[in-house]
Amino acid sequence: MRFTNSKRAGRIAACTALALSAGVVLASPAVAETGPRVVAERTQPGVSAPKLDMTQPAVESGDARIAGATAVLKPRFDVGGDGRTDLIYRSWNGRTYVAPTGGADPAQFSPSSDRVPHFDLIPLGDQYGSTQPELLTLSEDGSLRLYTNTTATTATYMWTGKGWNIYNKVFSPGDISGDGKADVLAREYDGDLYYYRWTGGSAPFASRVKIGGGWGVYDQVVGLGDNSGDGRGDIVARRTDGRLFFYGSTGIPATPFKAPREIGRGWNTYNQIIAVDDRNSDGRADLLARDKAGYLWSYSGLGNGSFTAPLKLNGNWRHGDQFAQSGGIPTVGRSSFLARAKSGEVYWYGNNNDGTVTPRELWADGDLSQVNLTYVSALDQYSAADYLEIYQGNLHINGKVNLGGGWGVFNTLVGPGDLTGDGKADLLARTKDGVLYLYKGNGYGTAVGSRTRVGDGWSTYNKILGTGDFTGDGRADVVGRDKSGNLWLHAGTGNPAAPFAGRKQIGSGWGIYTMLAAPGDLSGDGKADLLAVDSAGKLFRYLGTGTSKAISGRAQIGSGYGTYNTLY
Repeated sequence: MRFTNSKRAGRIAACTALALSAGVVLASPAVAETGPRVVAERTQPGVSAPKLDMTQPAVESGDARIAGATAVLKPRFDVGGDGRTDLIYRSWNGRTYVAPTGGADPAQFSPSSDRVPHFDLIPLGDQYGSTQPELLTLSEDGSLRLYTNTTATTATYMWTGKGWNIYNKVFSPGDISGDGKADVLAREYDGDLYYYRWTGGSAPFASRVKIGGGWGVYDQVVGLGDNSGDGRGDIVARRTDGRLFFYGSTGIPATPFKAPREIGRGWNTYNQIIAVDDRNSDGRADLLARDKAGYLWSYSGLGNGSFTAPLKLNGNWRHGDQFAQSGGIPTVGRSSFLARAKSGEVYWYGNNNDGTVTPRELWADGDLSQVNLTYVSALDQYSAADYLEIYQGNLHINGKVNLGGGWGVFNTLVGPGDLTGDGKADLLARTKDGVLYLYKGNGYGTAVGSRTRVGDGWSTYNKILGTGDFTGDGRADVVGRDKSGNLWLHAGTGNPAAPFAGRKQIGSGWGIYTMLAAPGDLSGDGKADLLAVDSAGKLFRYLGTGTSKAISGRAQIGSGYGTYNTLY
Protein backbone atom coordinates (compact mmCIF):
# COMPACT_ATOMS: atom_id res chain seq x y z
CA MET A 1 0.00 0.00 0.00
CA ARG A 2 1.08 3.58 -0.48
CA PHE A 3 1.85 5.31 2.78
CA THR A 4 3.03 8.84 3.48
CA ASN A 5 5.33 10.20 0.74
CA SER A 6 4.20 7.48 -1.63
CA LYS A 7 4.28 7.87 -5.38
CA ARG A 8 7.26 10.05 -4.74
CA ALA A 9 10.17 10.65 -7.03
CA GLY A 10 13.55 11.31 -5.45
CA ARG A 11 15.33 13.93 -7.52
CA ILE A 12 19.09 14.01 -6.97
CA ALA A 13 20.84 17.22 -7.94
CA ALA A 14 23.25 16.88 -10.84
CA CYS A 15 26.13 18.12 -8.72
CA THR A 16 25.88 14.99 -6.58
CA ALA A 17 25.97 12.57 -9.50
CA LEU A 18 29.65 11.75 -9.11
CA ALA A 19 29.22 10.99 -5.43
CA LEU A 20 26.19 8.86 -6.18
CA SER A 21 28.03 6.79 -8.74
CA ALA A 22 30.54 6.03 -6.01
CA GLY A 23 27.87 4.19 -4.10
CA VAL A 24 25.88 6.52 -1.86
CA VAL A 25 22.38 5.39 -0.96
CA LEU A 26 19.49 7.05 -2.82
CA ALA A 27 17.02 8.15 -0.22
CA SER A 28 15.35 10.94 1.71
CA PRO A 29 17.35 13.98 2.81
CA ALA A 30 19.92 12.52 5.20
CA VAL A 31 23.58 11.84 5.78
CA ALA A 32 24.89 8.33 5.17
CA GLU A 33 27.21 7.47 8.02
CA THR A 34 30.08 6.09 5.96
CA GLY A 35 29.47 7.75 2.61
CA PRO A 36 29.36 11.19 1.00
CA ARG A 37 26.46 13.47 1.79
CA VAL A 38 23.49 13.24 -0.59
CA VAL A 39 20.45 15.48 -0.78
CA ALA A 40 17.42 13.81 -2.31
CA GLU A 41 14.27 15.77 -3.03
CA ARG A 42 10.94 13.93 -2.71
CA THR A 43 7.66 14.95 -4.24
CA GLN A 44 4.29 13.75 -3.00
CA PRO A 45 1.36 13.25 -5.40
CA GLY A 46 -1.74 15.33 -5.23
CA VAL A 47 -5.05 13.55 -4.89
CA SER A 48 -8.07 14.95 -6.70
CA ALA A 49 -10.65 13.24 -4.53
CA PRO A 50 -13.99 13.27 -6.38
CA LYS A 51 -17.26 14.21 -4.76
CA LEU A 52 -19.59 11.35 -3.96
CA ASP A 53 -23.10 11.89 -5.28
CA MET A 54 -25.14 8.98 -3.96
CA THR A 55 -28.58 10.46 -4.48
CA GLN A 56 -30.94 7.51 -4.88
CA PRO A 57 -34.38 7.18 -6.44
CA ALA A 58 -37.21 7.21 -3.95
CA VAL A 59 -38.62 3.86 -2.87
CA GLU A 60 -42.16 3.73 -4.18
CA SER A 61 -45.11 2.18 -2.41
CA GLY A 62 -45.36 -1.47 -3.36
CA ASP A 63 -41.65 -1.74 -4.11
CA ALA A 64 -40.34 -5.14 -3.07
CA ARG A 65 -37.74 -3.40 -0.96
CA ILE A 66 -40.34 -1.91 1.36
CA ALA A 67 -42.17 -5.14 2.15
CA GLY A 68 -41.19 -6.41 5.59
CA ALA A 69 -38.77 -3.58 6.30
CA THR A 70 -38.91 -2.81 9.99
CA ALA A 71 -37.02 0.49 10.22
CA VAL A 72 -34.38 2.57 8.56
CA LEU A 73 -31.03 0.83 9.01
CA LYS A 74 -28.75 2.87 11.25
CA PRO A 75 -25.65 4.14 9.43
CA ARG A 76 -22.24 3.15 10.71
CA PHE A 77 -20.38 6.22 9.48
CA ASP A 78 -22.72 9.18 9.20
CA VAL A 79 -20.56 12.23 9.95
CA GLY A 80 -22.69 14.57 7.86
CA GLY A 81 -25.90 14.06 9.81
CA ASP A 82 -28.07 13.14 6.83
CA GLY A 83 -28.78 9.61 8.02
CA ARG A 84 -26.55 7.93 5.43
CA THR A 85 -23.11 6.37 5.69
CA ASP A 86 -20.34 8.56 4.29
CA LEU A 87 -17.35 7.06 2.50
CA ILE A 88 -14.03 6.99 4.37
CA TYR A 89 -10.93 5.55 2.73
CA ARG A 90 -7.13 5.54 2.67
CA SER A 91 -5.72 7.03 -0.50
CA TRP A 92 -2.56 6.09 -2.35
CA ASN A 93 -0.77 9.07 -0.78
CA GLY A 94 -1.24 7.45 2.64
CA ARG A 95 -3.81 9.96 3.86
CA THR A 96 -7.37 9.21 4.89
CA TYR A 97 -10.31 11.05 3.30
CA VAL A 98 -14.03 11.34 3.96
CA ALA A 99 -16.40 11.80 1.00
CA PRO A 100 -19.91 12.85 2.14
CA THR A 101 -22.76 11.00 0.45
CA GLY A 102 -24.55 14.20 -0.56
CA GLY A 103 -21.83 15.40 -2.91
CA ALA A 104 -20.06 17.88 -0.62
CA ASP A 105 -16.32 18.43 -0.92
CA PRO A 106 -14.16 15.60 0.50
CA ALA A 107 -12.24 16.26 3.71
CA GLN A 108 -8.96 14.90 5.03
CA PHE A 109 -9.44 12.83 8.18
CA SER A 110 -6.55 13.10 10.64
CA PRO A 111 -7.00 12.47 14.37
CA SER A 112 -4.33 14.46 16.18
CA SER A 113 -3.29 11.48 18.33
CA ASP A 114 -2.90 9.08 15.41
CA ARG A 115 0.36 9.41 13.48
CA VAL A 116 0.32 5.89 12.05
CA PRO A 117 -1.31 5.47 8.62
CA HIS A 118 -4.64 3.66 8.69
CA PHE A 119 -4.00 0.13 7.43
CA ASP A 120 -7.74 -0.57 7.61
CA LEU A 121 -10.84 1.28 8.81
CA ILE A 122 -13.85 -0.29 10.57
CA PRO A 123 -16.80 2.06 11.27
CA LEU A 124 -19.12 0.96 14.10
CA GLY A 125 -21.82 3.62 14.17
CA ASP A 126 -22.99 5.54 17.24
CA GLN A 127 -22.15 3.11 20.04
CA TYR A 128 -22.37 5.56 22.98
CA GLY A 129 -25.40 7.69 22.07
CA SER A 130 -23.46 10.84 21.23
CA THR A 131 -25.01 11.14 17.72
CA GLN A 132 -21.50 10.81 16.21
CA PRO A 133 -20.07 7.45 15.10
CA GLU A 134 -17.28 5.41 16.63
CA LEU A 135 -14.46 4.24 14.39
CA LEU A 136 -11.84 1.50 14.65
CA THR A 137 -8.52 1.93 12.86
CA LEU A 138 -6.11 -0.96 12.36
CA SER A 139 -2.36 -0.48 12.04
CA GLU A 140 0.03 -2.76 10.20
CA ASP A 141 1.58 -3.90 13.49
CA GLY A 142 -1.78 -5.19 14.77
CA SER A 143 -2.80 -2.21 16.92
CA LEU A 144 -6.57 -1.70 16.90
CA ARG A 145 -7.58 1.81 18.00
CA LEU A 146 -11.05 3.00 18.97
CA TYR A 147 -12.07 6.60 18.28
CA THR A 148 -15.25 8.29 19.47
CA ASN A 149 -17.17 11.40 18.39
CA THR A 150 -15.89 11.05 14.84
CA THR A 151 -16.33 13.93 12.40
CA ALA A 152 -15.23 14.31 8.79
CA THR A 153 -11.84 15.60 9.89
CA THR A 154 -11.01 14.29 13.36
CA ALA A 155 -12.01 12.05 16.27
CA THR A 156 -11.30 11.50 19.96
CA TYR A 157 -8.95 8.65 20.87
CA MET A 158 -10.30 6.20 23.46
CA TRP A 159 -8.64 2.76 23.45
CA THR A 160 -5.98 0.56 21.87
CA GLY A 161 -5.86 -3.23 21.65
CA LYS A 162 -2.73 -5.09 20.58
CA GLY A 163 -2.14 -8.36 18.77
CA TRP A 164 -4.76 -8.08 16.04
CA ASN A 165 -2.16 -9.00 13.41
CA ILE A 166 -3.02 -12.66 14.13
CA TYR A 167 -5.93 -11.97 11.78
CA ASN A 168 -5.82 -11.24 8.06
CA LYS A 169 -9.20 -9.49 8.10
CA VAL A 170 -11.04 -7.55 10.82
CA PHE A 171 -14.53 -6.22 10.04
CA SER A 172 -17.97 -5.51 11.45
CA PRO A 173 -21.25 -6.84 10.03
CA GLY A 174 -23.23 -4.65 12.42
CA ASP A 175 -25.17 -5.97 15.41
CA ILE A 176 -24.86 -9.70 16.12
CA SER A 177 -25.85 -9.89 19.78
CA GLY A 178 -29.18 -8.09 19.46
CA ASP A 179 -28.35 -5.16 21.74
CA GLY A 180 -28.38 -2.64 18.90
CA LYS A 181 -24.60 -2.16 18.99
CA ALA A 182 -22.17 -3.16 16.27
CA ASP A 183 -19.91 -6.12 17.01
CA VAL A 184 -16.64 -7.19 15.39
CA LEU A 185 -15.55 -10.31 13.49
CA ALA A 186 -11.96 -11.34 12.78
CA ARG A 187 -10.62 -14.04 10.44
CA GLU A 188 -7.40 -15.90 11.19
CA TYR A 189 -4.96 -16.85 8.46
CA ASP A 190 -6.24 -20.44 8.50
CA GLY A 191 -9.79 -19.27 7.80
CA ASP A 192 -11.27 -19.56 11.31
CA LEU A 193 -13.73 -16.78 12.14
CA TYR A 194 -14.06 -15.22 15.60
CA TYR A 195 -16.75 -13.03 17.16
CA TYR A 196 -16.03 -10.11 19.51
CA ARG A 197 -19.16 -8.82 21.26
CA TRP A 198 -19.29 -5.10 21.99
CA THR A 199 -19.40 -4.31 25.71
CA GLY A 200 -18.76 -0.57 25.73
CA GLY A 201 -16.54 -0.68 28.80
CA SER A 202 -12.91 0.30 29.26
CA ALA A 203 -12.17 -2.88 27.33
CA PRO A 204 -14.87 -2.43 24.69
CA PHE A 205 -15.02 -6.03 23.46
CA ALA A 206 -15.68 -9.32 25.22
CA SER A 207 -13.33 -12.28 24.80
CA ARG A 208 -13.43 -13.83 21.38
CA VAL A 209 -15.66 -16.76 20.48
CA LYS A 210 -15.00 -18.99 17.48
CA ILE A 211 -18.07 -19.15 15.23
CA GLY A 212 -16.81 -21.03 12.18
CA GLY A 213 -14.07 -22.23 9.90
CA GLY A 214 -13.35 -22.38 6.18
CA TRP A 215 -13.65 -18.66 5.58
CA GLY A 216 -10.26 -18.59 3.86
CA VAL A 217 -11.93 -19.56 0.57
CA TYR A 218 -13.08 -15.96 0.21
CA ASP A 219 -10.92 -13.09 -1.00
CA GLN A 220 -13.57 -10.52 -0.06
CA VAL A 221 -15.58 -10.75 3.18
CA VAL A 222 -17.92 -7.80 3.62
CA GLY A 223 -19.79 -6.87 6.79
CA LEU A 224 -22.94 -5.90 4.93
CA GLY A 225 -25.18 -4.74 7.75
CA ASP A 226 -28.82 -5.80 7.92
CA ASN A 227 -30.03 -6.70 4.45
CA SER A 228 -32.75 -9.15 5.46
CA GLY A 229 -34.70 -6.84 7.76
CA ASP A 230 -34.35 -8.75 11.04
CA GLY A 231 -32.18 -6.15 12.75
CA ARG A 232 -29.01 -8.31 12.76
CA GLY A 233 -25.91 -7.99 10.63
CA ASP A 234 -25.39 -10.05 7.47
CA ILE A 235 -22.32 -10.86 5.36
CA VAL A 236 -21.56 -11.14 1.66
CA ALA A 237 -18.40 -13.01 0.64
CA ARG A 238 -16.71 -13.50 -2.73
CA ARG A 239 -14.64 -16.39 -4.01
CA THR A 240 -11.75 -15.75 -6.39
CA ASP A 241 -13.80 -17.18 -9.28
CA GLY A 242 -16.24 -14.26 -8.90
CA ARG A 243 -19.11 -16.06 -7.17
CA LEU A 244 -20.80 -14.00 -4.46
CA PHE A 245 -22.44 -15.59 -1.41
CA PHE A 246 -24.88 -14.23 1.17
CA TYR A 247 -24.76 -15.20 4.83
CA GLY A 248 -28.05 -14.20 6.43
CA SER A 249 -28.29 -13.75 10.19
CA THR A 250 -29.89 -16.32 12.47
CA GLY A 251 -30.41 -14.09 15.49
CA ILE A 252 -28.40 -16.56 17.59
CA PRO A 253 -25.03 -15.09 18.71
CA ALA A 254 -23.39 -18.51 19.14
CA THR A 255 -24.21 -19.45 15.53
CA PRO A 256 -24.95 -16.06 14.01
CA PHE A 257 -25.10 -16.92 10.31
CA LYS A 258 -27.15 -19.22 8.12
CA ALA A 259 -25.59 -21.46 5.50
CA PRO A 260 -24.21 -19.50 2.54
CA ARG A 261 -26.39 -18.93 -0.50
CA GLU A 262 -24.95 -18.04 -3.90
CA ILE A 263 -26.43 -14.75 -5.09
CA GLY A 264 -24.30 -13.78 -8.08
CA ARG A 265 -21.47 -14.45 -10.47
CA GLY A 266 -18.97 -12.26 -12.26
CA TRP A 267 -18.12 -10.21 -9.19
CA ASN A 268 -14.40 -10.62 -9.93
CA THR A 269 -14.84 -7.67 -12.29
CA TYR A 270 -14.49 -5.62 -9.09
CA ASN A 271 -11.34 -5.11 -7.04
CA GLN A 272 -13.14 -3.87 -3.90
CA ILE A 273 -16.66 -4.55 -2.59
CA ILE A 274 -17.81 -2.04 0.02
CA ALA A 275 -20.64 -2.01 2.55
CA VAL A 276 -22.43 1.37 2.73
CA ASP A 277 -25.45 0.49 4.92
CA ASP A 278 -28.86 1.84 3.82
CA ARG A 279 -28.62 4.71 1.34
CA ASN A 280 -32.29 4.98 0.31
CA SER A 281 -34.07 4.58 3.66
CA ASP A 282 -35.79 1.31 2.75
CA GLY A 283 -34.39 -0.70 5.66
CA ARG A 284 -32.08 -2.84 3.48
CA ALA A 285 -28.29 -2.72 3.40
CA ASP A 286 -26.72 -1.71 0.09
CA LEU A 287 -23.33 -2.17 -1.58
CA LEU A 288 -20.76 -0.31 -3.60
CA ALA A 289 -18.26 -2.07 -5.84
CA ARG A 290 -15.22 -0.57 -7.58
CA ASP A 291 -14.41 -1.91 -11.02
CA LYS A 292 -10.90 -2.42 -12.35
CA ALA A 293 -10.99 0.94 -14.15
CA GLY A 294 -11.63 2.75 -10.86
CA TYR A 295 -15.36 3.47 -11.12
CA LEU A 296 -17.88 2.85 -8.33
CA TRP A 297 -21.11 0.96 -8.92
CA SER A 298 -24.06 1.14 -6.55
CA TYR A 299 -26.23 -1.88 -5.69
CA SER A 300 -29.45 -1.27 -3.73
CA GLY A 301 -30.49 -4.07 -1.41
CA LEU A 302 -33.79 -5.85 -2.00
CA GLY A 303 -33.67 -8.10 1.06
CA ASN A 304 -32.41 -11.65 1.72
CA GLY A 305 -29.15 -10.94 -0.06
CA SER A 306 -30.57 -9.76 -3.37
CA PHE A 307 -29.75 -6.47 -5.05
CA THR A 308 -30.90 -4.25 -7.89
CA ALA A 309 -28.98 -3.83 -11.13
CA PRO A 310 -25.91 -1.63 -10.58
CA LEU A 311 -25.85 2.13 -11.08
CA LYS A 312 -22.57 3.78 -12.08
CA LEU A 313 -21.54 6.68 -9.84
CA ASN A 314 -19.63 9.83 -10.72
CA GLY A 315 -15.88 10.24 -10.69
CA ASN A 316 -12.93 7.89 -10.75
CA TRP A 317 -11.85 6.33 -7.47
CA ARG A 318 -8.72 4.42 -8.42
CA HIS A 319 -6.71 6.58 -5.98
CA GLY A 320 -8.40 4.74 -3.09
CA ASP A 321 -6.12 2.01 -1.74
CA GLN A 322 -8.43 0.76 1.02
CA PHE A 323 -12.08 1.70 1.57
CA ALA A 324 -13.66 1.35 4.99
CA GLN A 325 -15.99 -1.68 5.10
CA SER A 326 -14.29 -3.12 2.01
CA GLY A 327 -14.00 -6.89 2.07
CA GLY A 328 -10.42 -7.33 0.88
CA ILE A 329 -7.26 -7.95 2.86
CA PRO A 330 -5.41 -4.62 3.24
CA THR A 331 -2.15 -4.46 1.34
CA VAL A 332 1.26 -3.60 2.73
CA GLY A 333 4.66 -2.75 1.32
CA ARG A 334 5.09 -0.78 -1.84
CA SER A 335 3.17 0.11 -5.00
CA SER A 336 5.91 1.21 -7.34
CA PHE A 337 9.15 0.16 -9.01
CA LEU A 338 12.38 1.70 -10.23
CA ALA A 339 14.06 1.35 -13.62
CA ARG A 340 17.71 2.13 -14.32
CA ALA A 341 18.54 3.35 -17.81
CA LYS A 342 21.58 2.10 -19.67
CA SER A 343 22.96 5.62 -19.34
CA GLY A 344 22.74 5.31 -15.54
CA GLU A 345 19.73 7.44 -14.59
CA VAL A 346 17.03 5.89 -12.41
CA TYR A 347 13.31 6.43 -13.04
CA TRP A 348 10.29 5.85 -10.82
CA TYR A 349 6.96 4.28 -11.88
CA GLY A 350 3.87 4.09 -9.70
CA ASN A 351 0.94 1.69 -9.78
CA ASN A 352 -2.45 3.01 -10.92
CA ASN A 353 -4.67 0.47 -9.12
CA ASP A 354 -6.10 -0.48 -12.51
CA GLY A 355 -3.40 -2.83 -13.80
CA THR A 356 -1.32 -0.09 -15.42
CA VAL A 357 1.59 2.09 -14.34
CA THR A 358 2.08 5.84 -14.25
CA PRO A 359 4.30 7.77 -16.63
CA ARG A 360 7.88 7.67 -15.48
CA GLU A 361 9.47 10.32 -13.28
CA LEU A 362 13.18 10.97 -12.99
CA TRP A 363 14.23 9.62 -9.60
CA ALA A 364 17.98 10.19 -9.80
CA ASP A 365 20.20 11.59 -12.54
CA GLY A 366 23.85 10.99 -13.25
CA ASP A 367 25.54 7.64 -13.86
CA LEU A 368 24.30 5.24 -11.19
CA SER A 369 25.27 2.10 -13.07
CA GLN A 370 27.65 0.98 -10.32
CA VAL A 371 25.33 1.68 -7.38
CA ASN A 372 24.37 -1.48 -5.48
CA LEU A 373 20.72 -0.52 -5.01
CA THR A 374 17.75 -2.52 -3.70
CA TYR A 375 14.13 -1.32 -3.55
CA VAL A 376 12.04 -3.03 -0.87
CA SER A 377 8.71 -2.98 0.93
CA ALA A 378 8.68 -0.29 3.59
CA LEU A 379 10.51 -1.34 6.74
CA ASP A 380 8.43 1.08 8.80
CA GLN A 381 4.73 2.02 8.85
CA TYR A 382 5.16 5.50 7.42
CA SER A 383 6.62 5.12 3.94
CA ALA A 384 5.74 3.44 0.69
CA ALA A 385 9.07 1.77 0.01
CA ASP A 386 12.64 1.88 1.24
CA TYR A 387 15.91 2.20 -0.64
CA LEU A 388 18.83 0.07 0.44
CA GLU A 389 22.44 0.08 -0.63
CA ILE A 390 25.47 -1.96 0.29
CA TYR A 391 28.36 0.51 0.24
CA GLN A 392 31.84 -0.52 1.38
CA GLY A 393 30.24 -3.52 3.09
CA ASN A 394 27.78 -1.41 5.10
CA LEU A 395 24.03 -1.58 4.56
CA HIS A 396 22.29 1.79 4.43
CA ILE A 397 18.52 2.30 4.74
CA ASN A 398 17.20 5.49 3.18
CA GLY A 399 20.55 7.20 3.56
CA LYS A 400 20.12 7.84 7.27
CA VAL A 401 20.46 4.44 8.94
CA ASN A 402 23.66 2.41 8.76
CA LEU A 403 23.10 -1.19 9.82
CA GLY A 404 26.81 -1.84 10.01
CA GLY A 405 29.29 -3.92 8.07
CA GLY A 406 29.51 -7.46 6.79
CA TRP A 407 26.80 -7.13 4.18
CA GLY A 408 29.23 -7.48 1.30
CA VAL A 409 28.93 -11.27 1.55
CA PHE A 410 25.43 -11.05 0.06
CA ASN A 411 24.65 -10.81 -3.65
CA THR A 412 20.87 -10.44 -3.29
CA LEU A 413 18.59 -8.56 -0.90
CA VAL A 414 14.80 -8.93 -1.00
CA GLY A 415 12.21 -7.07 1.07
CA PRO A 416 8.83 -8.78 0.50
CA GLY A 417 7.10 -7.50 3.66
CA ASP A 418 6.31 -9.28 6.92
CA LEU A 419 7.57 -12.88 6.90
CA THR A 420 7.43 -13.58 10.64
CA GLY A 421 3.83 -12.72 11.52
CA ASP A 422 4.58 -9.77 13.80
CA GLY A 423 3.30 -7.08 11.44
CA LYS A 424 6.79 -5.74 10.74
CA ALA A 425 8.51 -5.94 7.38
CA ASP A 426 11.62 -8.13 7.14
CA LEU A 427 14.63 -8.62 4.89
CA LEU A 428 16.00 -11.64 3.05
CA ALA A 429 19.68 -11.84 2.13
CA ARG A 430 21.40 -14.47 -0.03
CA THR A 431 25.10 -15.21 0.18
CA LYS A 432 27.21 -15.77 -2.89
CA ASP A 433 27.19 -19.52 -2.22
CA GLY A 434 23.38 -19.67 -2.12
CA VAL A 435 22.50 -19.59 1.60
CA LEU A 436 19.39 -17.51 2.37
CA TYR A 437 19.03 -15.66 5.66
CA LEU A 438 16.10 -13.84 7.27
CA TYR A 439 16.57 -10.57 9.16
CA LYS A 440 13.57 -9.52 11.26
CA GLY A 441 12.63 -5.87 11.01
CA ASN A 442 11.86 -3.75 14.06
CA GLY A 443 8.92 -1.90 12.50
CA TYR A 444 10.74 1.44 12.43
CA GLY A 445 13.29 0.89 9.68
CA THR A 446 16.15 1.56 12.09
CA ALA A 447 17.49 -1.92 12.85
CA VAL A 448 17.14 -5.62 12.11
CA GLY A 449 17.45 -8.60 14.40
CA SER A 450 20.01 -11.36 14.31
CA ARG A 451 19.88 -13.39 11.15
CA THR A 452 18.09 -16.73 10.89
CA ARG A 453 19.19 -19.30 8.33
CA VAL A 454 16.32 -20.09 5.96
CA GLY A 455 18.15 -22.66 3.86
CA ASP A 456 20.75 -23.29 1.20
CA GLY A 457 20.42 -24.01 -2.51
CA TRP A 458 18.99 -20.60 -3.34
CA SER A 459 21.78 -20.04 -5.89
CA THR A 460 19.59 -22.05 -8.27
CA TYR A 461 17.71 -18.80 -8.84
CA ASN A 462 18.98 -15.95 -10.99
CA LYS A 463 16.18 -13.77 -9.66
CA ILE A 464 14.37 -13.74 -6.29
CA LEU A 465 11.62 -11.20 -5.82
CA GLY A 466 8.35 -10.47 -4.11
CA THR A 467 6.29 -7.65 -2.63
CA GLY A 468 3.21 -8.76 -0.74
CA ASP A 469 0.83 -11.69 -1.01
CA PHE A 470 0.34 -13.79 -4.15
CA THR A 471 -1.76 -16.59 -2.65
CA GLY A 472 -4.57 -14.66 -0.95
CA ASP A 473 -3.91 -15.51 2.71
CA GLY A 474 -2.43 -12.14 3.62
CA ARG A 475 1.11 -13.42 4.17
CA ALA A 476 4.07 -12.16 2.15
CA ASP A 477 5.44 -14.59 -0.44
CA VAL A 478 8.43 -14.68 -2.77
CA VAL A 479 9.04 -16.17 -6.20
CA GLY A 480 12.28 -17.32 -7.78
CA ARG A 481 13.28 -17.84 -11.40
CA ASP A 482 15.75 -20.65 -11.95
CA LYS A 483 18.41 -20.84 -14.63
CA SER A 484 16.11 -22.95 -16.84
CA GLY A 485 13.45 -20.22 -16.86
CA ASN A 486 11.07 -21.96 -14.46
CA LEU A 487 9.22 -19.81 -11.93
CA TRP A 488 8.77 -21.10 -8.38
CA LEU A 489 6.53 -19.90 -5.57
CA HIS A 490 7.69 -19.90 -1.96
CA ALA A 491 4.49 -19.22 -0.01
CA GLY A 492 4.91 -17.41 3.30
CA THR A 493 3.97 -19.17 6.53
CA GLY A 494 4.39 -16.40 9.12
CA ASN A 495 6.71 -18.70 11.10
CA PRO A 496 10.11 -17.09 11.81
CA ALA A 497 11.79 -20.50 12.10
CA ALA A 498 10.43 -21.72 8.75
CA PRO A 499 9.12 -18.70 6.85
CA PHE A 500 8.27 -20.56 3.64
CA ALA A 501 6.31 -23.64 2.69
CA GLY A 502 7.82 -26.06 0.18
CA ARG A 503 8.32 -24.49 -3.21
CA LYS A 504 5.79 -24.95 -6.01
CA GLN A 505 6.36 -24.42 -9.72
CA ILE A 506 3.96 -21.82 -11.11
CA GLY A 507 5.44 -21.14 -14.52
CA SER A 508 7.96 -21.99 -17.22
CA GLY A 509 9.50 -20.12 -20.12
CA TRP A 510 10.39 -17.11 -18.00
CA GLY A 511 13.89 -17.13 -19.46
CA ILE A 512 12.57 -14.98 -22.32
CA TYR A 513 12.49 -12.01 -19.98
CA THR A 514 15.51 -9.79 -19.53
CA MET A 515 14.12 -8.02 -16.44
CA LEU A 516 11.61 -8.82 -13.69
CA ALA A 517 10.11 -6.67 -10.93
CA ALA A 518 7.66 -7.09 -8.06
CA PRO A 519 5.83 -3.73 -7.87
CA GLY A 520 3.27 -4.74 -5.26
CA ASP A 521 -0.42 -4.43 -6.11
CA LEU A 522 -0.98 -3.08 -9.63
CA SER A 523 -4.72 -3.68 -9.85
CA GLY A 524 -6.08 -2.41 -6.52
CA ASP A 525 -7.34 -5.79 -5.31
CA GLY A 526 -4.75 -6.30 -2.57
CA LYS A 527 -2.90 -9.12 -4.33
CA ALA A 528 0.76 -8.95 -5.33
CA ASP A 529 1.58 -8.77 -9.03
CA LEU A 530 4.66 -9.20 -11.24
CA LEU A 531 6.18 -7.29 -14.14
CA ALA A 532 8.41 -8.68 -16.88
CA VAL A 533 10.28 -7.14 -19.82
CA ASP A 534 11.24 -9.14 -22.90
CA SER A 535 14.15 -8.62 -25.29
CA ALA A 536 12.02 -6.33 -27.46
CA GLY A 537 11.43 -3.99 -24.54
CA LYS A 538 7.77 -4.89 -24.08
CA LEU A 539 6.40 -4.66 -20.54
CA PHE A 540 4.04 -7.42 -19.39
CA ARG A 541 2.04 -7.75 -16.20
CA TYR A 542 1.08 -10.92 -14.37
CA LEU A 543 -1.69 -10.19 -11.89
CA GLY A 544 -1.86 -12.10 -8.63
CA THR A 545 -4.78 -14.51 -8.34
CA GLY A 546 -5.00 -15.01 -4.59
CA THR A 547 -4.84 -18.77 -5.13
CA SER A 548 -2.15 -21.46 -5.12
CA LYS A 549 -1.70 -20.71 -8.83
CA ALA A 550 -0.37 -17.31 -7.67
CA ILE A 551 -0.44 -15.42 -10.99
CA SER A 552 -2.65 -15.11 -14.06
CA GLY A 553 -1.67 -15.00 -17.71
CA ARG A 554 0.31 -12.10 -19.04
CA ALA A 555 -0.97 -8.88 -20.59
CA GLN A 556 1.18 -6.27 -22.31
CA ILE A 557 0.94 -2.84 -20.68
CA GLY A 558 3.93 -1.00 -22.12
CA SER A 559 6.80 -0.84 -24.59
CA GLY A 560 10.13 0.92 -24.91
CA TYR A 561 11.55 -0.63 -21.75
CA GLY A 562 14.62 -1.78 -23.66
CA THR A 563 16.16 1.53 -22.72
CA TYR A 564 16.63 0.09 -19.22
CA ASN A 565 19.03 -2.59 -18.02
CA THR A 566 17.64 -3.13 -14.51
CA LEU A 567 14.26 -3.04 -12.79
CA TYR A 568 14.01 -2.83 -9.00
